[in-house]
Amino acid sequence: CIRDRLAHLRTVPVANAGHRVAVVPAVNPDGLARRERTNANGVDINRNFPASNWSGRTSSGRTHGGASPGCEPETQAVMTAVHMTAPARILSIHSIARGRHCNNYDGPAAAIAHAMAAANGYPVRATMGYATPGSFGTWAGVDRNIPTVTLELPRDLPGEQCWAQNREALLTFIQHK
Repeated sequence: CIRDRLAHLRTVPVANAGHRVAVVPAVNPDGLARRERTNANGVDINRNFPASNWSGRTSSGRTHGGASPGCEPETQAVMTAVHMTAPARILSIHSIARGRHCNNYDGPAAAIAHAMAAANGYPVRATMGYATPGSFGTWAGVDRNIPTVTLELPRDLPGEQCWAQNREALLTFIQHK
């Protein structure tokens, strides 16, 4: 549960020392409730950001980027949160098929991804091996130059095991200079 994880972070003095942490537990609540990738409008929020590589070519399906970049309210809320918090770095957490799990980075985040890998043993990847037009990583990491790491967890691994594998990697991310 996210509350337990946040409570843990509050109890680790080194994690809190001089660090401000903002957490957005769910960027796509519609999709989360339906256990689907798209929101209620059928748009993949992680393909809807006004990134330099946004593409309107896909008109439907699991990775539909929307009618225009940034048109979805969830996308706008995330963009507002980024503008308001002015993060020094961003960690996004996704899930993927086992064997593809990794510390995927965008923008100037290679060193952070490698430091996390020392803690979680996950491979470090600059690309997922497929196109990600309009992704949050491109918008924040590449276009805005904010170091951005997407922690891709093994989808079939229970939450407690993911937490155990990544607790130190998350602290490493928070403390990285």
